[in-house]
Amino acid sequence: MSKLLQVENLVKNFGGLTAVSNVSMHLDNNELVALIGPNGAGKTTLFNLLTGVIPASSGSIVLSGENGTYPLNGKPAYKIADMGLSRTFQNIRLFKNLSVLDNVLIAMTSKFKEGFIPTIFRFPSYYKTEARLVAEAKKLLAIFELTDDVDVLAKNLPYGTQRRLEIVRALATKPQILFLDEPAAGMNPEETANLTQLILKVQHSFHITILLIEHDMSLVMNLAQRIYVLDHGSLLAQGTPDEIQANPAVIKAYLGEEA
Repeated sequence: MSKLLQVENLVKNFGGLTAVSNVSMHLDNNELVALIGPNGAGKTTLFNLLTGVIPASSGSIVLSGENGTYPLNGKPAYKIADMGLSRTFQNIRLFKNLSVLDNVLIAMTSKFKEGFIPTIFRFPSYYKTEARLVAEAKKLLAIFELTDDVDVLAKNLPYGTQRRLEIVRALATKPQILFLDEPAAGMNPEETANLTQLILKVQHSFHITILLIEHDMSLVMNLAQRIYVLDHGSLLAQGTPDEIQANPAVIKAYLGEEA
């Protein structure tokens, strides 16, 4: 399996605090990887580094493609998104006063190729492109059973449905890698079970790589092919779910006791 994303010795310092310390990891094509660790371990900070939300202090992040490799260090988040890395956030960040359909269409704007003049003067090509994008957005929403909600304002959706819409919006950018930051946060057991099936559906239907931060260990163990464990900003362990569950250092980090 070829490496899609390679991270080497990544460091993030905030003043005198090292939030991420010499983390090296990789993501392969079409695999589902989990990133776990106690609260404050640096998981979301690592996500922010990989997706360009904040710059790294040192280290390298390299994306591999058909035509070569592409360093991501120093690139802004919107350029990294254009290169095929998309994400959701720990706190839902939908456009709450826009409809479900409009939330997805906004994510598809990078695919809108009309020039300035046709857009301003509404040439026929503009309407043709707009109709195509609307059709694509509705097709994507149908896959996730959101067809009946296309005109509903995002703020009026149930919490679990808002989480689902956030994943759909991320997929609308047609990513190579999807980063999910605690997608089950605030969900009840039924919603979490449905989310587990949804994430599996996303990976198998869209053939993309997924990196998942999650505290729900049953979800992680049921989904992940590999797991990375962070503790105090450093990589504590990596391996399969079975290997991680049996790792004494991981057990100590989570339970505060020797295995």
